[in-house]
Amino acid sequence: MQLTGLHHVTAVTADAPYNHRFYTQTLGMRLVKKTVNQDDTSAYHLFYADGAANPGTDLTFFDWPVPQERRGTHAAVRTFLRVADEKALDYWAGRLADAGVTHCGIETRDGRDMLPFEDREGQRLALIVDGGRGPGVPWARSPVPAQHQIRGLGPILLSVPDLAPTAAVLIHVMGMREARTYASEDGRAVHVFEMGEGGPAAEVHVKVEPGIAPAVQGAGAVHHVAFRVTTFEDYEEWAKRLKEMRIPNSGKVDRFYFRSLYFREPNGILFELATDQPGFAADEDAAHLGERLALPPFLEGRRAQIEAGLKAL
Repeated sequence: MQLTGLHHVTAVTADAPYNHRFYTQTLGMRLVKKTVNQDDTSAYHLFYADGAANPGTDLTFFDWPVPQERRGTHAAVRTFLRVADEKALDYWAGRLADAGVTHCGIETRDGRDMLPFEDREGQRLALIVDGGRGPGVPWARSPVPAQHQIRGLGPILLSVPDLAPTAAVLIHVMGMREARTYASEDGRAVHVFEMGEGGPAAEVHVKVEPGIAPAVQGAGAVHHVAFRVTTFEDYEEWAKRLKEMRIPNSGKVDRFYFRSLYFREPNGILFELATDQPGFAADEDAAHLGERLALPPFLEGRRAQIEAGLKAL
């Protein structure tokens, strides 16, 4: 019943056509599921991942007409994306510059080389070398050479004003272990928590920032962070565990492509526990993922209404 790593990170865009172009054409990720927010069917839910749509490689977006995020603490503040080696970072430094994406160059932090940057909406990202650890299958139709493609999710960086309550949940509820601490670019302490076998695909980094106002979500923000539950049996055990530990949560939610449990850690950041199965090929051929609007069975009867309310990508 051990969490094995990050499952997906879901963020917010206010411009789905731009978002689709940037993540598929500039970043070369595969759109593996074009669907809608199941709780708000007026909004796209777009999933970008590796060539095989593996759990642990999904960066996803809700498309909402909202103003830009007001940055602050009590939030997930940067999503890392894994690449294989330093040659890939050199490639990306040039590719992003050629695409007009501002970055400050490759830096070394926490003993790893990385390349921080932002998309046009202010979504904070960074490419990080993973040395081949973690899931990641190249996508044959990506504009990025296979050896340099984004392999999947790396660490997620959280900002909290007080480490103790968040650490208590990560360790005592979610079974993670604190591995090390390093200094961020502004000198503040960042605490690294590992799950499963560890490594960049299985880490949560927590930056302690007291005295900063809470973030207000909007375009460019992370909405929630999801963690990998390997089996349905483990999922049932996690549901029991949250109940027994009296952690307020959503209860069991079937998203059709995975099963979920949602809860907020004490500093207010929304977490999700999500199963690896059944996956995105549950209703589409694996070779043609993301090519049409996919709706889970309970929404299929409303397809015409839902499609009429969505903009073209």
